[in-house]
Amino acid sequence: MTRTRVCVIGCGFGGLEAVRALARDEAIDITLIDRTNHHLFQPLLYQVATAGLSAPAISAPIRHILRQQVASGRLTVLQAEVMAIDAPGRAVVLDDGERLPYDQLIVAAGATHSYFGHDDWAEHARGLKTLADAFDLRARVIGAFERAERCADPVERAAWMNFVVVGAGPTGVEMAGTLSEIAQKTLSREFRRIDSTQARVVLIEGSEHVLGSFVPALRQRAREQLQRLHVDVRTGAQVTGIDATGVHYSTRENGEARAHHLPSRTVVWAAGVAGSPLGRSLADSAGATLDRAGRVIVQPDLSLAGHPEITVIGDLASAKSHNPGHGRGEPSVVPGVSPAAKQMGRLAAANLLRRLKGEPTRNFRYIDYGNLATIGRRAAVVDLAVPVFGALRFSGFFAWVFWLFAHIYFLIGFRNRLVVLIDWAWAYFTFERHARVVAVPMAADAAPASPVGPDEARPA
Repeated sequence: MTRTRVCVIGCGFGGLEAVRALARDEAIDITLIDRTNHHLFQPLLYQVATAGLSAPAISAPIRHILRQQVASGRLTVLQAEVMAIDAPGRAVVLDDGERLPYDQLIVAAGATHSYFGHDDWAEHARGLKTLADAFDLRARVIGAFERAERCADPVERAAWMNFVVVGAGPTGVEMAGTLSEIAQKTLSREFRRIDSTQARVVLIEGSEHVLGSFVPALRQRAREQLQRLHVDVRTGAQVTGIDATGVHYSTRENGEARAHHLPSRTVVWAAGVAGSPLGRSLADSAGATLDRAGRVIVQPDLSLAGHPEITVIGDLASAKSHNPGHGRGEPSVVPGVSPAAKQMGRLAAANLLRRLKGEPTRNFRYIDYGNLATIGRRAAVVDLAVPVFGALRFSGFFAWVFWLFAHIYFLIGFRNRLVVLIDWAWAYFTFERHARVVAVPMAADAAPASPVGPDEARPA
C-alpha cells in the first residue's frame, strides 16, 4: 500500500498536536523535522532565564515524547534545519542539501525576534525564544551583578545594576517582575561590596499601557503590582536606539518629543516577534503573501491559496477567526499563543485527513479561553472566558495561584510537573533560585574598567 508522505516542520505546540493526531492513521507516513532535539514549553522560558527553573523542567526530548508513534512505524524524527521549501517540486531542502519529498506539508516553524528594522540592536538587547537565548540571558543577568561587585567607578557600577526590559506584554511584565524579585530577595545577602536591592529594573513600553491585550482594569492592577515590586514602569516611551551604553528612547511632553538615555549593560527585548524565515521561502516558491511581521497569510482552513497541500500553523500563520465566545462582527487576527497553536495543529491534521478522503475542509475557529500573566510573587492577572457566565477577571494572590497550576497542568510529562511544583514551592518559602549555574563566563570586553581591592567598603 502506498502511504501518503506528510512532512511536519517544527515540534512546537502546533506541530506536536498535528503529529499526534496524524499518527493514528495507518495510511500516513510522517516525517517530523526540528532543528533542536526537544519540545520547549515557551511560556515558562523566562523562568529558565531568571534561574527559577532548570532547562529539563520545561523541555523534553522529542523522541521520548513521540516514542510510541516512532515505534508504530508511522513517524520518522529528524534533527535538521529546513533551509528552503520547494513548493512546485513538493520537497523541503535540509541544511545538508538533502531534498525531502512530501505529498502534504504542515509548516509550524514558529517565530523569531523582530527589532523593527534595527537588527543591530540584537547584539545589545537579547530576546527570549529558545533555550540558548535563556542560557545567554541568565549569564548576562548573573554576570551583571558579578561585574558590579568588581567595579570601583560608581557610574559604571550603576550601569551594571540597571536592568531594562523593552516591551510590556506578558513576557516583558513577567521578566521585569522576576528580575526585581531576584535583586530584592534572592541576592540581597550574597554580595559584600554592592547592595543588590539598589538595582533598578525599568520596564519600557511604547504604548500607554502595560499588558495591552487585557481590559483596562487589569492593566491598571498590573501596573500597581509592578510598582509594588519596585519596577520602574515607563509607558509612552519609544525606543530610538540600543547600544553598549544602554537604551535611548523618546517621550512626548507638552506636545514635544524629548530624548532620554538610560545607562544599562543588560537589556531584555520583549517588544516584537516576526515569522520564521521559512515564511519568505513560501512567498518565493508558493506565492504566499506575508503580513508586516513576516507571517504567512493563510486561507480560512489554514492552507495556502493555490497550494492546498501546504498548511501553515502556529506563530508563522497570520490567520483570522470568529471567536465562538463573541460570535459576531468581523473576524479578528488569531494571537500567537500556545492554545491557538494547539487548536491549529489539531485542525490541520483533521483537514489533511479530510482532503485525502475527498471531503471538504473546515475553517479554523479559534476558541479564546482567556489571558494569564504573572507579575511576581503573589501577583498576577487573569482574564478568563467562562461559558454561560461570561468573563471572569481577577488579580492578586488567587490569580497567581491560578496561573501556577494552569502552567503546571499544561507542561509535558508528570516528571516535569512534579519538578516545577517542588521548585516553585521551595522558591516561595525561601526566595532561593538554585538554577544560577553559568557555564560560559562573560566576554572579556565586558570586564569593568577598574577592579577594586578586597578591603573596599560596601556602599550604603
